[in-house]
Amino acid sequence: MEVRGRWWNGSWGRMARRDIWLLADGRLWRVRGRLGGDGGQEVSYDFPDEPSARSMVGRMMKTSAGTWRDLTEAIRQESNRRRTH
Repeated sequence: MEVRGRWWNGSWGRMARRDIWLLADGRLWRVRGRLGGDGGQEVSYDFPDEPSARSMVGRMMKTSAGTWRDLTEAIRQESNRRRTH
């Protein structure tokens, strides 16, 4: 699945950190959320379309504390840089 969106709540630490990914494979949209850093508790939800998936991303952000940061462009740039080197 391709990453279409990536967000982080700006907090560090296992108890405070939250991450959200928006993924798609051309027919299915998946929203993945993680509580804590690597190895933290994860949930995922599948959707038939992008608006439904993005709505879930918004709900997840609203119910989690922190100053959410959109990391999507930074992730894309890093991925492109790795492909060209």
